[in-house]
Amino acid sequence: MDRGRKAIELEERFGTRNYAPLPVVLTRGKGVFVWDARGKRYFDMLSAYSALNQGHNHPAIVAALKRQLDRLTLGSRAFHNDRLGPFLEKLCTLTGMERALPMNSGAEAVETAIKALRLWGYRRKGIPEGQAEIVVAAGNFHGRTTTLVGFSSDPGSREGFGPATPGFKTVPYGDAAALAAALGPNTCGVLLEPIQGEAGVAIPQPGWLKAVGEHCRKAKVPLCLDEVQTGLGRTGRMFCWEHEGVKPDLMTLGKALSGGLYPVSAVVGKDAILGLFTPGTHGSTFGGNPLACAVASAALDVLVDEALPERAAELGVYFLERLGGLRHPRIKEVRGLGLMCAVEFREPIAKEFCKHLMARGVLAKDTHQTTVRFAPPLVITKVQLETAFEAIRDALRDL
Repeated sequence: MDRGRKAIELEERFGTRNYAPLPVVLTRGKGVFVWDARGKRYFDMLSAYSALNQGHNHPAIVAALKRQLDRLTLGSRAFHNDRLGPFLEKLCTLTGMERALPMNSGAEAVETAIKALRLWGYRRKGIPEGQAEIVVAAGNFHGRTTTLVGFSSDPGSREGFGPATPGFKTVPYGDAAALAAALGPNTCGVLLEPIQGEAGVAIPQPGWLKAVGEHCRKAKVPLCLDEVQTGLGRTGRMFCWEHEGVKPDLMTLGKALSGGLYPVSAVVGKDAILGLFTPGTHGSTFGGNPLACAVASAALDVLVDEALPERAAELGVYFLERLGGLRHPRIKEVRGLGLMCAVEFREPIAKEFCKHLMARGVLAKDTHQTTVRFAPPLVITKVQLETAFEAIRDALRDL
């Protein structure tokens, strides 16, 4: 039995079945490519859901990790470390925010933001204890914790994990009027994705986010944007909100914050909100550890030094034009912004298409049975992108 088949067999025997991966076993990655156990090379067009914006094993981030491994990896927040302060300064400077709270996973960042919004609601707005409400959008994906799946509209994420945590109002995504109508005296925040990635790269109409920002400002309600997937260059700007100039009061970040080397996330925002946390009200054993800070700091430097948001903007226009030129009766729509693109089919054949892509040397992910997302590392070149597109075109013909 070869190494790849053995790995799959052991995973199926001892692991839980909460994923249904394509039958490929990856063993190595570099830049935009990964290799399987048999040595076959593939384009990675998923980038670990945008965690690999800087590409696999970026040398500058790997070097930063190796240097820190020989010094100090963990001390807990019971003590200061020499990497946390400089990282927080860099993150706040890049985001234009006043404070940052580092965590580990994207879901932890969103949970932290929810706590911050509720704390603001009780301490500053005067909402009666236990009655704070947060407005969210249908089709959202903010993570897998019980609170986050409780206000998901995806049955696969939500069913079987109730009772749902109270305190959330759901409105249609992209409907600013419905959102405005949902704001009330007990609203402590609005939590939204500027583009819904897991929903299949759902892109709202231009002007929606600006209208949301205006409604929140008039109602004096904080706006929190979940940029775990869309942030850090993916959509052609450092942050997706920049496309409409709607700076949020809070923002969650993760995934590419570490360049794919180590779990790092953060909530950044106004002092008036994050400054309400006091010792004992929130924490994390690993959040803000020196290894995480060294890795994340290097990951941010790569985004800026290599102008990856600008590259995503330029190549995103080119790639979307190429995808839009595909002519196939089973394609319903092609959409995207920057290097966050999707092809939606008229029927549930997305997983089948991903298997054809794999055979052609391209790895991509289906979602909701009808949509395939394409989100390559932002370090991809135009020549590489064209080669990947040709494989996508050929795989479409295979259907």
